[in-house]
Amino acid sequence: MAGVKSRREQYSEATRNALLEAAARRFVQHGFAGTALEDVAADIQATRGAVYHHFASKTALFRAVYEDAETAMLKRVEAAAAAHLDDPRAASDAALEEFLDCCCDPAYGRLVWQEAPVALGWPEWKASEEQYAFSLIERMLKALMDAGKLPQLPVATMARTVFHLLGSAGVELALTPEADKARVRDEYGQVLRYILGARA
Repeated sequence: MAGVKSRREQYSEATRNALLEAAARRFVQHGFAGTALEDVAADIQATRGAVYHHFASKTALFRAVYEDAETAMLKRVEAAAAAHLDDPRAASDAALEEFLDCCCDPAYGRLVWQEAPVALGWPEWKASEEQYAFSLIERMLKALMDAGKLPQLPVATMARTVFHLLGSAGVELALTPEADKARVRDEYGQVLRYILGARA
């Protein structure tokens, strides 16, 4: 039957998912440099060959873990904004709050803001970050401008500026000790909302 996966395909998919989960734990706990493919394979009672069947290298495995983390973040942010479709200001604020919450998650912070620039290299990491976030930022800023909530400025330039401000917040939250994270998160939220035109 079309669309029905064979047992072999199901096993292969399950193995890939298990590798991603094990790798994510390893990358968060030990970093990219401190993670060996043999250890990832051993965590799920697989061979190193099983890892190479799905991923050409440790970098390729990390890339898949990183993409999963960014996709999950983007879904959360978009869902938060979508709850306020008729109010661009509320949508912007909800998206910002959800993004900052994601950045406070230790696993997300370690993977995206600390390990990814090293594992992927600066050019690829920067391009990937733009791929996941830039268009959403641009759309939300345009909606705010169209609603008169922001002055009419060059949208792409404004989006790039906000993109870098959000990245700065992400890095700072990833490096902030857990005891101070809530305070720093709230401070970034306050500053970013002010920059984006929310004065209240």
